[in-house]
Amino acid sequence: MTRIIQGVFDFQRKVFGPMQGLFEDLHGGQQPLALFITCSDSRIDPNLLTQTEPGELFVLRNAGNIVPPFGSATSGEAATIEYAVRHLRVRDIILCGHSQCGAMQGVLAPTAVADMQGVSEWLRNADAALERARGLEPPPTPEQILPRVIEQNVLLQVEHLQTYPEVREAAAAGKLRLHGWLYHFETGEVTAYDASSQRFVPLANAPRQKLLAPLNESGES
Repeated sequence: MTRIIQGVFDFQRKVFGPMQGLFEDLHGGQQPLALFITCSDSRIDPNLLTQTEPGELFVLRNAGNIVPPFGSATSGEAATIEYAVRHLRVRDIILCGHSQCGAMQGVLAPTAVADMQGVSEWLRNADAALERARGLEPPPTPEQILPRVIEQNVLLQVEHLQTYPEVREAAAAGKLRLHGWLYHFETGEVTAYDASSQRFVPLANAPRQKLLAPLNESGES
């Protein structure tokens, strides 16, 4: 706690003063550029990664950057998505996974988290990512399986996003874009899913348009 409390004092003394005008402006409300959904992992810092200021990202974090499908249960994820899209009218949703994700390691080895009931139940929202990773051609090697599960989980959760009525409506009206990212924190690289090539490519090479089509009424993309 000493390190954390000292950080607060350092912020107040060294950071807040030069940025006081910004914080005073934010007192009147927020207009974030995007909803950024990512993992709770302490190695991930969305604002550091994107070099954004307070007020520019509306952030949703949980274990495994998971979005439960709409209607599965009342959740903070559902409330955050609804608020971001309907009230804040964000134009972009970025779903960002990351390398060496502990949650996806739990999907790969469920016995390792079997004694944590909440974790085990939560990770069921990502089970399909493992099935899809195993079904890839060519089949992933043991060294490749975790990275492939992490990738497939990003795509799975973007699909789950599209089950939310407010997301479908905004995307269909051309007012919302969905993006699937992967942050490789050990190298600083960010890759993004390119639907045209059906693979993750360096962010600089990824198209900036909507990456995945909204789901139709039957629930299929």
